Amino acid sequence: MSLAALQPAEASGQTAVLAGSKKGNLHLSVDAMSLGCDEYLGSGKVVDRCGVCGGDNTACKVVSGIFTHPLTKLGYHKIVEIPEGATKINVTEMIKSRNYLALRSRSGRSIINGNWAIDRPGKYEGVGTMFLYRRPNEISSTAGESLLAEGPTNEILDVYMIYQQPNPGVHYEFILPIEHPVSPWLPPVIISCLLENTLNGQGGYDHASGGWYPTRVPDNQVPRPQREFNWKLVGTTECSASCGRGSRSTVFRCVHRTTHEQVADSLCNSTSRPSPQEEACSVEPCPTFWDIGEWSECSKTCGLGMQHRQVLCRQTYANHTLTVQASRCRHLEQPDTTTTCQLKICSEWQVRTEWTSCSVPCGVGQRTREVRCVSNIGDFVADEECNMKLRPDDVENCDMGPCAKSWFFTEWSSQCSAQCGEGVQTRSVLCLNNHISSLPLEGCGPERPPDSRACDNRPCEDRIEWFAGPWSQCSRTCEGGFRVREVRCLSDATLPSEACDVQLKPEERQSCHPEPCVPEIGG
Repeated sequence: MSLAALQPAEASGQTAVLAGSKKGNLHLSVDAMSLGCDEYLGSGKVVDRCGVCGGDNTACKVVSGIFTHPLTKLGYHKIVEIPEGATKINVTEMIKSRNYLALRSRSGRSIINGNWAIDRPGKYEGVGTMFLYRRPNEISSTAGESLLAEGPTNEILDVYMIYQQPNPGVHYEFILPIEHPVSPWLPPVIISCLLENTLNGQGGYDHASGGWYPTRVPDNQVPRPQREFNWKLVGTTECSASCGRGSRSTVFRCVHRTTHEQVADSLCNSTSRPSPQEEACSVEPCPTFWDIGEWSECSKTCGLGMQHRQVLCRQTYANHTLTVQASRCRHLEQPDTTTTCQLKICSEWQVRTEWTSCSVPCGVGQRTREVRCVSNIGDFVADEECNMKLRPDDVENCDMGPCAKSWFFTEWSSQCSAQCGEGVQTRSVLCLNNHISSLPLEGCGPERPPDSRACDNRPCEDRIEWFAGPWSQCSRTCEGGFRVREVRCLSDATLPSEACDVQLKPEERQSCHPEPCVPEIGG
């Protein structure tokens, strides 16, 4: 029976009946036709935990335990030694803590969290395998840090705890191969077609056709006819990386069994297509570089603060970016890890001067002082830059005590009121009780100081001078009138004298009413 005859029954989920059996009809369920790990239909074989196809888990042993030793000294403490060849490595803190897990190869290379430097969570290569390092803030479980690797390791590996707080317990587990397993497992051979007959009872690679065929056919398998087309290795894919160890995979194409002519892949059985085999390529190291993290928040909300960032020397290997020793980046200029920052200027109130004297000598007055808003670099800024609620007072009242009421007076006038003989000198006298008012106020008492006094410069000598009397009425009311007065020369004793200076004699006659006269009209 051909494979095509089986497909309708398989597609419908029914049992396939194969005719021609000497013992009657043979019923094979769809599950019985599944491909085992040995690449044979219906074998039912699976890979055990030791990686052995059809094994019984006796080719390896599981090593596990919990590290619960109490620790008291800060620093690195060894948890467990993992031998060479270990697989399925799992080291996990049982509870979150401030401790850290660390890895170091027996040859002395620090893989994760070495030399007192805490690495970022991520993938790290070492001892022939890739480790996945996780931290609590990046996983949803309540467990602490963890280190996972598929293995196998090619060197002894030491696991440490960087102790900072009481040990919550660390669970570790890994698988080791037994030195002489009963049935060592080799990678399965991929068959070219599920229903292909064996060639001369032997399996292997057909160099003539470029196809794969099974190593053996189990006794319980139905003989399978040859197919016209099979899968052939035609090359590899491009390398996944240009440096730092990439990978490339084998490429299989569907070809005619006899002519080797490449045909459409749909002509071959897709379930029998060999799995691509990976191989390393571009193994030369990639150049190192500085991996610059984000700046932290400024340490101060105002004024000068500090910002930090993580700068790591990194190198790409096997499509993963790994942290390496900083010395490998010494040929590159290392970026700054700290810098100053200032979100805004911090300003504060400063009292710049002492209080002034009170504005009054007595009573209640005011005094002032200078208060300024000053930035953190010493510049004067607007008051709004400072907290107005915290502004110190720059004006306050001052009480100099009650003012005493008393008479205030000026100096006597410097000249006497008479040039000779008796005269009078004067001065101002006021009753005051503060420095502002100059009004006379009551309350100074009845004994007011005098504001005048007699003065006598010298006896007066005899003098002769002209004295003039009043003018008479005008002789006319219009043009041509005049008026007269009497002028006498008298001494201080009012006696007539002839000794006056004639040149200084006042006028005795003058014109008056110069306007023209208007004729009267009779009536």
